[in-house]
Amino acid sequence: MSGLIDTHAHVHDRGFQQDRAAVLARARAAGLAAVVTVGTDLAESEAAVALADQEADVFATVGVHPHDARLWDEAAESRLRELAGQAKVVAIGEIGLDFYRDLSPRADQERAFRAQLKLANELRLPVVIHARQAAEATAAILTEWAPDAACGRPLGVLHCFDGDVALAGRYVELGFLISIAGPVTYPKSTRIREVALAMPAEALVLETDAPYLTPQFRRGKRNEPAYVVETARFVADLRRTDAETLAASCGGNARRLFRLPAGNEVAV
Repeated sequence: MSGLIDTHAHVHDRGFQQDRAAVLARARAAGLAAVVTVGTDLAESEAAVALADQEADVFATVGVHPHDARLWDEAAESRLRELAGQAKVVAIGEIGLDFYRDLSPRADQERAFRAQLKLANELRLPVVIHARQAAEATAAILTEWAPDAACGRPLGVLHCFDGDVALAGRYVELGFLISIAGPVTYPKSTRIREVALAMPAEALVLETDAPYLTPQFRRGKRNEPAYVVETARFVADLRRTDAETLAASCGGNARRLFRLPAGNEVAV
């Protein structure tokens, strides 16, 4: 399956320390054109950038996740700005709101979220959004921010989207893409399947969130970028299209979002 891009993984994660080269080799062998490895705090963002610098087909995002929003300060913003200026950084993220775990106070989450959205505007980078049990608060902030963020491409992506069709449609109208992850394959994931079916082809991308959210066919194992192929096949079946067509469409959307170079595939 050629041209497919895993738009959200954490390949720099310590869980891949022992076999990262083999994981990336399996992704390439599966036909992936690129992997976007996503930062969640300053240390993880630094690791993501370092890995991207080493691998031609790996790109990085940098950001402070809502879990760590309580640590956001001027020093964090300064360091994030430096990281965001690196050549292979393609977005600010993962940023947003998480009212499920509430590991940072909600006021701090909103403060860090707004500050990083402002930074993305200044640097003309798209954003990777995390929203968990914070649908309306996230949508309100992004609706307020979007008019100032127009940059001739998608504004960002809703990572591992788990809302309904109506909410997905609101985001698409604002200028966001919707990312479908492994949970679409779970037997009870009716709502996500409805979204994957209802959204226009130009609004969809695919991800693994590796090492998390392994597709149903691999449950109990660590997730990895190669498994995005299984999600692609599942979504293609839902949409009554062939997997190659879906891969090309989603891959093209990812390239447009992150401004990835054409033909960056690395031969195995």
